[in-house]
Amino acid sequence: MTAALYSYRRCPYAMRARMALAYSGIAVEIREISLREKPASLLAISPKGTVPVLQNDGLVIEQSYDIMKWALKQSDPDCWLTAETEAVIDEWVAKNDGPFKKLLDQYKYPDRYPDISLEETLSQATASFLGPINEQLTKGTYLLGSKVSLADIAIFPFVRQFAMVNPDWIDQSGLDSLKQWLNQHLESPLFLSVMQKYPTWHDPTQE
Repeated sequence: MTAALYSYRRCPYAMRARMALAYSGIAVEIREISLREKPASLLAISPKGTVPVLQNDGLVIEQSYDIMKWALKQSDPDCWLTAETEAVIDEWVAKNDGPFKKLLDQYKYPDRYPDISLEETLSQATASFLGPINEQLTKGTYLLGSKVSLADIAIFPFVRQFAMVNPDWIDQSGLDSLKQWLNQHLESPLFLSVMQKYPTWHDPTQE
């Protein structure tokens, strides 16, 4: 049975899961969902109703980072994740998925946070996360040095989303290493391959 990934094309969590699965060469059926009309089969295995969710025979994985790690355990030809790098990668991803994601939401949806100015959010995001990434990238092409790792792939979709809010911002930020890193991932064959458009998947049990 081919694994199935419930996904939403523009969701950064789903993006990184698709990238890891594609990199690992795992055959997977992409089930593009409608956020307004979530399929019953998704809610049956994952009542929280968020994507991505991987289903593989009796296995269900509901968190994107767990999906990425599972994929790399199946196949990791370029050593994106090793016993020696796992702790530092986990630390980078925790900063991204926690404090930075909160700032990203404030930046992308300012109407939801009327008491917080965009300038304040941008300043906090730059000081706490984007600036440190830029500093790290001055030492090497990628976050862990000269080779891409799971950290780069897990974080890139969120930095992409942040940069898309104001496309002029990154040119004016002075974060040149971050900009180069971002553009490199945006133009990568791996990213482009997982961003093809899929028709909305319809649950056959609901027809």
